[in-house]
Amino acid sequence: MREQDWQLLLRRIESGNCTPFLGAGAAAGVLPVGSQIAEDWAALEGYPLDDRHDLARVAQFLGVHLDAMEPKDRMCQLVRGLGQPDFSKPNQPHSALAELPFPIFMTTNYDDFMAEALRYHNKDPRVELCRWNPRVQREPSVLDDPSFAPTPANPVVYHLHGHNRLPDSLVLTEDDYFAFLVEVSRDDKLLPHQIQRALAGTSLLFVGYRLADWDFRVLHRGLVMASDPTLRRMSVTVQLPHSELAQRYLDKYFDALKVRVYWGEGEDFVTELRERWREFQHAG
Repeated sequence: MREQDWQLLLRRIESGNCTPFLGAGAAAGVLPVGSQIAEDWAALEGYPLDDRHDLARVAQFLGVHLDAMEPKDRMCQLVRGLGQPDFSKPNQPHSALAELPFPIFMTTNYDDFMAEALRYHNKDPRVELCRWNPRVQREPSVLDDPSFAPTPANPVVYHLHGHNRLPDSLVLTEDDYFAFLVEVSRDDKLLPHQIQRALAGTSLLFVGYRLADWDFRVLHRGLVMASDPTLRRMSVTVQLPHSELAQRYLDKYFDALKVRVYWGEGEDFVTELRERWREFQHAG
């Protein structure tokens, strides 16, 4: 990222025109990565193909081999059975982001870490689910009120791919990802207007994703790139370092999408972001 990219990002945060997006990497060290979960399930159930690291495909196998809810029930039990991050650490991604004045947090994770981090910092978050299938559509939502406006003190944590308290809400198998995209593209009112505005009208800050992740690809291609390109703002993605040749390619790839890349660990990024935010506030 260039200096001017940092300054633009800080101004967007100050004006409320930035929305963080959290992926599985934000909980690294607390929750196992998706590839490890996939390999564990594959070994346990005798998955017969070579792509044993692909969670969506292994979960699809469990859904066919056992029943459709088994991988979702297993995932929810796994998430509930593990501890929480240490929100007192200054470089813990959820905690560092919770300190900043974001009105909306979006995540494709199933855990409650973002809401817990906000509560740790004395904020009062509302946890909301994307009602992408009939079994979730009966869930009440404060976002049904068109006059409701999230604020930094009372932010919304929006779970696009479900939450562990409701297994039916999870987007986990290959079929789930396809069905999710079909529903979002078919029904332009599926996402509340507050969430649509965040997707289309704010700078997005992706933390905890890899380019190869299903959730990132579905999210960016299916939702972000579907918005009006003339209204799209600069976004930022945090990516683990690659070889110099790979980074040059990925820089070009993301640049074509109007996405700037921070090469490094999520913890390094939020540490620098916090420092820059404090300097930005002091200078203002």
